[in-house]
Amino acid sequence: SDLLKERNPSNKFSSDFIIAYPGETENDFDKTVKLMRQVEFINSYSFIFSPRPGTPASNLDLIDYEVAKDRLIKVQKILFQYQLKHNESFVGKKIDVLVENKMKKSQMYFGRNEYLNGVIFGGNEKLVGKTVKIKIDKVNQNNLFGKIDSKSDMKAA
Repeated sequence: SDLLKERNPSNKFSSDFIIAYPGETENDFDKTVKLMRQVEFINSYSFIFSPRPGTPASNLDLIDYEVAKDRLIKVQKILFQYQLKHNESFVGKKIDVLVENKMKKSQMYFGRNEYLNGVIFGGNEKLVGKTVKIKIDKVNQNNLFGKIDSKSDMKAA
């Protein structure tokens, strides 16, 4: 990741993490945590290993559930911290957002920025499928929230 970031500082990384895969040692887990801190993943999914019937892994010995749960909590705390930090970097900025759809049970619209972060804003049906500039005014761990920048033109996707 360091080489890629050096070549293009705007590169960001996302990943899925299976925690407590059979045979995962404390040392393996520590290496995973070290990698997470080094890379600072901006989007991630993490979950405890669960065997799927008929797969080779379904015959392996599971790690104690309490150990697995503790590891998952540690991992998610680290990953969520980097997701929030990344999202906070957009506050006050105008970003391009590809509008995907009107949200159910809301008058708001949903789109994604270049890093696939969810962006929620007020809009209209004509914007679906277009790229618009959104000024971000608040964020949470999962989404960015803002308003359409009326000074910019929308573009077809």
